[in-house]
Amino acid sequence: MSKVEKIEELQNILKTDSTNYQIRQELAILLLDSGYTEEALFHLQYLAKTFSENSEIFYNLGIAYEKLKKFTEAKNAYQKAIEISPAEIDAIYNLGLVLTELKEYDNAIECFNQVIQNDDIDSNSYFNLGICYLKKGDLLNAMSNFQNTVSLNDEDIYAHFYIGNIFKEMGDLQTAYEKFNKVLELSPAYSWAYYNLAIIDWECGKSDEALEKLNKTIELNPKDTDAYIVSAKILASEQEYQKAEEKINEAIENCSKSGNLYYIMAQIQKHLNNRDESLKYFNLALENSSTLNTNIKFINKEIKSLS
Repeated sequence: MSKVEKIEELQNILKTDSTNYQIRQELAILLLDSGYTEEALFHLQYLAKTFSENSEIFYNLGIAYEKLKKFTEAKNAYQKAIEISPAEIDAIYNLGLVLTELKEYDNAIECFNQVIQNDDIDSNSYFNLGICYLKKGDLLNAMSNFQNTVSLNDEDIYAHFYIGNIFKEMGDLQTAYEKFNKVLELSPAYSWAYYNLAIIDWECGKSDEALEKLNKTIELNPKDTDAYIVSAKILASEQEYQKAEEKINEAIENCSKSGNLYYIMAQIQKHLNNRDESLKYFNLALENSSTLNTNIKFINKEIKSLS
């Protein structure tokens, strides 16, 4: 019997016996597992009102809310599950994830540490501790926990990636480079690893290598706005303005509207002595200021100088 057929069978039973709570709970969990989250939530809310001391119901209620990105409600449901059953490790772990989404990093750290006290080889908890410390700006503790992650699971590409980013942030470009290459060994299609390798190449004066990796980044992720922008900047720095223009046109075609893209194009047109085009793109940059990193006052000065 397929999942859909089983769901229909359980729903038919409930139609004739709406107080069959065992069937309702089985249906709710099956709906949740099958991706029918809203429908599962309806039944779980009903059950939670009837069985206010059932930790499993509140745990699954938390999962439903979490899947719907209702993180405050998920937090409350997981906390209720833990209140009923304090040793419910899965609820504690999930609560940590939700608290991370709510930016309650210190409380999330407490959750993941509780999980590790119960199971000190839980690589996922070490990884999430790393994320929390990274969000707090504590690079040393973030690094320590990501290192613990890969010592337990060397195939965790995301932990290797974050370690690479931290080494890059600390100025150890060689080790960062090695880490990003490790990511590509594990996942050859991971575009962000190519992007970060390209940035290091560029910072080290290896423009050709950087452009090659940026092209690979774009091949894997044609909507990576930053990869186009950095490519155009490198080409412009080498006075390859026509190629830089082509790269930004490609970005405008493939990516969503971006003030940063329009600003770079305006600068390129300025170097090409295309006054009207430059003005057009400066104004487009202003129209898309929510995705613009450059100071608006500076752009207005540029426009004034061209008018």
